[in-house]
Amino acid sequence: MSHQGRKIIHIDADCFFAAIEMRDDESLRNVPMAIGGSVGGRGVLSTANYPAREYGVRSAMPTAMALRLCPSLIVLPGNMEKYRQASQQMHAIFREFTEIIEPLSLDEAYLDVSDASLCQGSATLIAEEIRKRIFHEVGITVSAGVATNKFIAKVASDWNKPDGITVISPDKQWEFVSSIPVKAISGVGKVAQEKLSSLNISTCSDLQKADFAKLQKAFGSMAFRLSQFALGIDHRPVVVERERKSISVEHTFATDLENLSACKAVLPKLLADLKKRMSGRNLDARLSKYYLKIKFDDFKQTTVEQKITKRLSDDVFVTLLTQAYERKRRPVRLIGVGYRLSSPKSLQMDLLFDVE
Repeated sequence: MSHQGRKIIHIDADCFFAAIEMRDDESLRNVPMAIGGSVGGRGVLSTANYPAREYGVRSAMPTAMALRLCPSLIVLPGNMEKYRQASQQMHAIFREFTEIIEPLSLDEAYLDVSDASLCQGSATLIAEEIRKRIFHEVGITVSAGVATNKFIAKVASDWNKPDGITVISPDKQWEFVSSIPVKAISGVGKVAQEKLSSLNISTCSDLQKADFAKLQKAFGSMAFRLSQFALGIDHRPVVVERERKSISVEHTFATDLENLSACKAVLPKLLADLKKRMSGRNLDARLSKYYLKIKFDDFKQTTVEQKITKRLSDDVFVTLLTQAYERKRRPVRLIGVGYRLSSPKSLQMDLLFDVE
């Protein structure tokens, strides 16, 4: 199948954890609320509903800061079991339309419906049907993007949030891509945005005209991907999760972390993100090693691993961070934390029993 003929849907639930809580408790519907850790434990928010966002409250924000912005904010600890269940219901609906599903998190996935036969094989009708079914059966809204590739589908699903659908047909693709701000490209964080803006690049249209040699000088191997995305080209397939070797999260900081204590200060947030990424994936039985990566300001990187012997402990990451930092003792631009996974004993059996 030609890449132009692909039909990709990106589905993303609107403020997922918060949406489930609002579904189960009417009184939370129109008040600012968020899911996250307590102020005492230096907690961070994992999701905020739309009324809270109007105060500037965002996911990944420290709870204490969110309460300063919005003193009336209701912060709930969240209920992973409930969210997993909703996620499984969503995936059961996806599977009625296609088997080619790539989950990105509990509430977000790519679907390849190029060969789907339901809804006359129309990706738009399939996306609408999925949205309707999730609303009626799970009780929450999702936004959808429909396009010929993953990059455009993901941007499109964000275009019309909440509870929207954006369809980018091949004949509208060029016009749509040209209007995309570069910050909407995945992998383009604050640092990359600053670099692009110093080259006077703020949209994909600017990126299309940019001098490739300059891009390469600023972004190295990432330059090619940026210029391809700017042209609306993305050949990445929708990858059905088979077997993961590791699970991790990493963050590149807008300004380098000057010393070890600055590195330690960002660790709780990274570990909270790691827990969020692991939720719903039933990987606990396969965790074999702790793993931590540091990239220094000279772009050299180092990784440390340690076998998991007893119960999981976040403190081990503090030890690994110290070991990694001591190797060069210079400012740090990126930290990653994660786990190495052992291969599943019998993946087939796991799959059979995975339906709770």
